[in-house]
Amino acid sequence: MTTTDTHRAIDAVWRIESAKLIAGLARIVRDVGVAEELAQDALVIALEQWPHTGVPDNPGAWLMATAKHRALDRLRRGKMIERKHEELGRELESEQEVAVANFDAAPDEDIGDDLLRLMFTACHPVLTPEARAALTLRVLGGLTTDEIARAFLVPEPTIAQRIVRAKRALADARVPFEIPGKDALAARLSSVLEVLYLVFNEGYAATAGDDWMRPALCEDALRLGRILAELVPQEPEVHALVALMEIQASRAGARIDSSGAPILLLDQDRARWDQLLIRRGLAALARAETLGGAHGLYALQAAIAACHARARTAAETDWTDIATRYATLARCAPSPIVELNRAVAVAMAFGPAAGLELVEVLTAEPSLKGYHLLPSVRGDLLAKLWRHDEARAEFERAAALTRNTRERELLRARAAACAGGPQSIKGI
Repeated sequence: MTTTDTHRAIDAVWRIESAKLIAGLARIVRDVGVAEELAQDALVIALEQWPHTGVPDNPGAWLMATAKHRALDRLRRGKMIERKHEELGRELESEQEVAVANFDAAPDEDIGDDLLRLMFTACHPVLTPEARAALTLRVLGGLTTDEIARAFLVPEPTIAQRIVRAKRALADARVPFEIPGKDALAARLSSVLEVLYLVFNEGYAATAGDDWMRPALCEDALRLGRILAELVPQEPEVHALVALMEIQASRAGARIDSSGAPILLLDQDRARWDQLLIRRGLAALARAETLGGAHGLYALQAAIAACHARARTAAETDWTDIATRYATLARCAPSPIVELNRAVAVAMAFGPAAGLELVEVLTAEPSLKGYHLLPSVRGDLLAKLWRHDEARAEFERAAALTRNTRERELLRARAAACAGGPQSIKGI
């Protein structure tokens, strides 16, 4: 294996293992910031050693063992003891020594709980909502500050500052690494759900990189959502979010072709949609509605996803119903992105001119200035109206804004094709 191949393998391992690694370390050291530093230290050592020794058979365990050794080194240097944490230091050192000695024989069976603890810790009320989401995307989703910035439509330095301050605030407040009790749980649930969906969306349509999707993030978000649904079974929005993620995840196998290129919603082979995930999603949505959550943020989005899932072909999609549901969503949770999605649905239901009218209003929205899907949708609608020169310019602008290689290639191809007939509209 070449050095380049090894570095690619390390990157892939890190994408898969980083959240579990940080969560497991946070349980031991009780500090999210320190846990991330230890995980990064282990990554640096892997980058130094693996090109010469090869990738281990169990790279996740190797990284955990290495990080725990680094944690022991910190303790032996007395950093925690110097801060008068002698008893805690002895307890942690003993726990880590056992873990290091036995990590091969005793796999971590609490990793699901560790990830959930990490989620609730990062979403503690001591942090602002923006900081909670940014920190969790960083430590749980493994996203870079640039990727998180694009997800929030804010400058990268702003996200970097949020993450640094969030770690410091958690450490200063000595926030416990735990799943909160029943009373505190309700207050922190909405931010946890928000972060779960942001992580899922990053996996569903990656903001940057060479891949259209990052399935591991979708799987982690969905798995954590299912765990959360078991933990708080009477919370309708938890079931609604699980429903939304299940239904959207059902399309994963049809969203890319054999070369990894994107396939838009209306062009997908629906026979490749995962019917088991759809059934699970519809059942979770029914559960949310039974619990009285039909008009919740995630329930409305899940109901829209269900409209697509129930349509056997793209032509059978009830776009009028979808447009109506988006209008309800816009009243309940107004945002420029909801309005952009509503414009797509209106265009499909009532014609491209009606959709373009809504899009034109959004061109003055400051938060969408660098959002590539705004010119992408506008290009779709212009192309359908046979305004191909304008459409080409919009697709080219969208291509320049996106950081995802696959999406850029798609947008450039659509720009080049504008000399032909109308383009297919961007799928929701």
